[in-house]
Amino acid sequence: MYPAQLAKQLNLRPSQVTAVIELLDGGNSIPFVARYRQEATGGVDEEQLRQIQDGLARLRALDERRATIARTIEEKGQLTAALAAQIQAADNLTALEDLYQPYKPKRRTRAGIAREQGLQPLADLILNQPTRGDAPETAAQAYLSAERPTAVEALAGARDIVAETISDQPEIRGAVRAQALRWGLLKAEKIEKGEDPRQLYALYYDFSQRVDRLRPHQILALNRGETEKILRLRLELTERDWLTAVHHQFRPHPRSPWAEQMSQAIADAAQRLLLPAIERDVRRALTEQAESHAIAVFAANLRGLLGQPPLSGHTVLGLDPAFRTGCKWAAVDPTGKLLDSGAIYPHAPQKQWEAALQTLVGLVQRHKISLIAIGNGTASRETEQLAAELLRRHKGADLHYLLVNEAGASVYSASPLARAELPDLDVSIRGAVSIARRAQDPLAELVKIDPRSIGVGMYQHDVNQGQLTAALTGVVESAVNRVGVDANTASPALLAYVAGIGPKLAERIVAHRDERGAFVSRAGLRQVAGLGPKAFEQAAGFLRIRDGENPLDGSAIHPESYKVATAVLQRAQVSMADPPDTREAALQALVGRRPLPDLAADLGCGLPTLRDILEQLARPGRDPRADLPLPILRQDVLSMADLQPGMRLKGTARNVVDFGVFVDIGVKQDGLLHRSQIPRKLELGVGDLLEVVILSVEPERGRISLAYADGV
Repeated sequence: MYPAQLAKQLNLRPSQVTAVIELLDGGNSIPFVARYRQEATGGVDEEQLRQIQDGLARLRALDERRATIARTIEEKGQLTAALAAQIQAADNLTALEDLYQPYKPKRRTRAGIAREQGLQPLADLILNQPTRGDAPETAAQAYLSAERPTAVEALAGARDIVAETISDQPEIRGAVRAQALRWGLLKAEKIEKGEDPRQLYALYYDFSQRVDRLRPHQILALNRGETEKILRLRLELTERDWLTAVHHQFRPHPRSPWAEQMSQAIADAAQRLLLPAIERDVRRALTEQAESHAIAVFAANLRGLLGQPPLSGHTVLGLDPAFRTGCKWAAVDPTGKLLDSGAIYPHAPQKQWEAALQTLVGLVQRHKISLIAIGNGTASRETEQLAAELLRRHKGADLHYLLVNEAGASVYSASPLARAELPDLDVSIRGAVSIARRAQDPLAELVKIDPRSIGVGMYQHDVNQGQLTAALTGVVESAVNRVGVDANTASPALLAYVAGIGPKLAERIVAHRDERGAFVSRAGLRQVAGLGPKAFEQAAGFLRIRDGENPLDGSAIHPESYKVATAVLQRAQVSMADPPDTREAALQALVGRRPLPDLAADLGCGLPTLRDILEQLARPGRDPRADLPLPILRQDVLSMADLQPGMRLKGTARNVVDFGVFVDIGVKQDGLLHRSQIPRKLELGVGDLLEVVILSVEPERGRISLAYADGV
C-alpha cells in the first residue's frame, strides 16, 4: 500500500519505492543508497529518497493513529462497520481526527452536563424537528429538575447538546474548513498597548487578506507579532459559507414548532464551538505550510553556502571585526593550521588606525598572507576599509580580501570542539580562526556549528525546531558525502556527518588516528573499535585515504567495486600510476570500442555503477565544488555614496527569501534584488555570483534596490 501511494505522489514506479523502503528499513543511509544502490532503486536521487523517507514516516504515523482511534472507539462499543470503513479510508490526519471528534473523551462540557441531567430526549426533539406535537415550552415541562427548574433553562441545556452534536459532525467540520481555507479572511490589528518601537509590524496594524492568498513570510510575521502581543489576529468567515455546510445535515423545518430552537442551536454551535475550532485548524494548517516553506528556503540557502568552492592554497588572515573590543585576527596556513593571532583597535573608541595598519603590514610580510577574510558582522564594512587601505599600500601584490558569513562563529568559539582544537586560545580569537578557515573550506568549517546557528533563512527561531534540525542535518549530510572526507585530516565534526559514522564513532576514528598514526588504507578503518561491517559498508565510499597503499582508496569508488574498477583499468591497459590525461584518454578509447551497456554486462555490474567508476578513474576523488566559480575577491571598497542608478556591479547572493535575494555588492549594506526583477526561469542560490544594476539608493534608509543585469 505504501509504495503505491508514495509512487503516485512522487511520479515514480511502485517497484522503485518498494526497493527504497527495503533498503532504508535495512539500515542503509540515504547518501549510500543514492550513490551506491542506483541499480536497485532505478536511479532514485537523494531528494526523492528523502521525500520517500518523510512520506513513509507520515503514512506510518497516520496508520498508528488510525489503529489507536479504531481501538478506542471499539472499546467503547461504538465502532460500527460503516465507521470502521470511514476510518480506514481517511487519507490524512485532519480527516481522521474529524471522525474521532464525537467519540473523543472531553472535559466536562455544557452538553455533557445537560446529558447527565437527562436532557438528551429533549435535544432529540430539536434535532428531529417534528411538525406535530407539543410546543417546546410544553414539552420541556417533563424535563424540569432542581438544576433546571424552568422550561427556558431545560431548553437551553437541550440546545447545548444539539450545538455540540452539530459541531462534532465530521462532514460539517470538513466542509466548513474547506470554505475557510478558500474564502476565509485573516485579519490583524494592532493591540492598543502593544509596543513596537521599530515599527516592525507596521504593515500589519490594519491588515486583511484572503487565507489562500497569504504568503509564507506574511503568516510567520503575523504569528510572531501575535506572540509578541503587538498584533491581534482573527479569522472571519461569512455566515453563508458556514451555514450552507450546516444546513446540509441540520436545517430548521419551516412548519416545525422546534425550528426556532434549531436556529438558536445552529448559531450557538457555529459561534461557540465550530468556528473557533475551524479557526484553530486553519491557523495551524497555515503555520505548518509556512514553516515547511521557511525550512525549505533555509535548507536551500544552507546547501548553497556549504557548496561554495574552497579557496585552497591561500595563507589567510581572518579578521573578526568589532568596535570597542577591537578586531581579533588570526593567520592560518593553507592547511588551516594557526600561525599567529592577536588584536588591533582601528575603530572607535581607540581609533588606532595607523597602528592597526602597521600590524597588518607586518603580518602580510611575515606570513606571506595572500587573502584577508573579514567577518560580515558589526564593524565589518569599517574593517573592510582598513583592508582596502592595506591593499593600496601593497599595490601590485597578489593580495585580496573577501567578506565571509560569520554566522555561528561565536557559537563555535565557545563549543567543546573549539576548546579541543584551539585549547590555548581566547574565545574571541577562535572566532577569527573560524572565519579564516571558512574562506579556505566553507564546508569543513561550517559543519562544526549547529546548522540552525548559520543565519541564511527567515524566522528560523519560529518554526518547528525538530523539523528544522532534521532538514538542515540532511543538507549537511548530503553536502559532506557529496564531497567526501579525508579520513586522516577530518575533524570529528566533519566525520560525524559521513554516512554510517555518527558523533561517537567519529571520536573513535580520530582517537585511533591520534594513537596509531594515519590510516594507510580503507581496510584499516575496520580496526577502529565499533566500526563494524555495516558501518564500513555505509562509510567506506565517502572516506578518502590520500596517498595510501591502494590508489582507489583516494576515490569515491566503493571497495565493493574495486574488482570491477581493476578490470576496467586492465581492459584500458592503464594503471592509476599513469598521468591523468593518459588514463582519461585510454578510458575514453575503451568506451569507444565497447558500448557502455555491453561493457557493464561483461563486467557484471550495473550501468550507473560503471559510469561512476569511469568518472572516478579519470578524476579520482575530485571535489565537485571545484567546477563552480570562485567567490569574488576584492581589492577596493565602495560606499553607498559611490553608487549611482544604472551602475553595473558584480555581487554574491547572501540570502534568498520569499520576496527576493539579498546581494553583497561590496558596500556596507546588501542590496535587494526583488523577485519582480528576477527573470522567471532563473533560480538563484546562496553563493551564486551575478551581475546586477543599481536601480535606486536610499542612504537614509540603508536601502539599495537592484535589477538583474541581463534583464535590463
